Amino acid sequence: MKDQIVLRVIAKLFIPFILLFALYVQFHGDYRPGGGFQAGVIFAAAFVLYTLIFGLEAAKKVAKPNLVQVLVAVGVLLYVGTGIMGILLGGNFLDYNVLDHHDPVHGQHLGILLIELGVGITVASVMITIFFSFAGRGQS
Repeated sequence: MKDQIVLRVIAKLFIPFILLFALYVQFHGDYRPGGGFQAGVIFAAAFVLYTLIFGLEAAKKVAKPNLVQVLVAVGVLLYVGTGIMGILLGGNFLDYNVLDHHDPVHGQHLGILLIELGVGITVASVMITIFFSFAGRGQS
C-alpha cells in the first residue's frame, strides 16, 4: 500500500473526522441515537482503516497493544465502579439517582455518561485487540 498515495492522503483526511464522529455519538447518546457501543465500534473502525492503509506495525505504534489491553480493564472498571458507587451511596446497583444527593436528575445524567463511557472504551479496546490479533495471524 506504500505506493497508493491517494488512499493514504484520503485516510489521513478522514480518520480525524471518524474519531470526532465517534466522540459525538459517545457524548450525545443519552439524548439522541447512539451511545457507548456505537461510538466504540466507530472508534475502532478508524483504527481498522488506519491499519489497512498504513500496515499493522504502524497501527501498533499508534495504539500500543499493552495500552489497549489496559483500556479494556479501565472501561469495565468504570462501568462496574459506577454501579458499585450506587450501592455504596445507599441505592441499588446502577441506581444513578443517588450519585448526586442534591439533584437526582443530575445524578441520572452523570451515571448514564459514566456507564456509556465505560462501554465505549471497552468496546473500542476489545475490537482493536481482536482486529490486531486476527491481522497479525500468520506473521512471525
